Amino acid sequence: MAFKMEKEKTTSTPYILIDASKGYMKMSGKSFPEKAGEFYSDVNNWLDEYLKSNFGNFTFDFAMEYYNSSTLKIIMDMMLQMDEHSIGENKVIINWISAKDDDIAIESGEDIKEDMDNLEFNLVIED
Repeated sequence: MAFKMEKEKTTSTPYILIDASKGYMKMSGKSFPEKAGEFYSDVNNWLDEYLKSNFGNFTFDFAMEYYNSSTLKIIMDMMLQMDEHSIGENKVIINWISAKDDDIAIESGEDIKEDMDNLEFNLVIED
């Protein structure tokens, strides 16, 4: 059976949706959990295994309004791992979604895009 996980957002953690059968993951909201590594461990564990498979196409929609440095490190590690596995028949698409007035998020997205070599990285600016 395909893996599916959904976590509702809280005041300090984001909404997370993973649907492996659709090759899709989304994170949105705010992320500043006290123990970021612990909070994201199940997502990381799933992603590690998923990226080792013949997954075909995978899309990650990242629409965070705010995240702390601990979260950014974890997300960056995830994206670098996705980039490493976006080869051959496996294609990863990251949609970095930011509000048009969120200069920090836009700049962060531009910086991260420069570190990605293999995957498709789209900077999506919304009104």
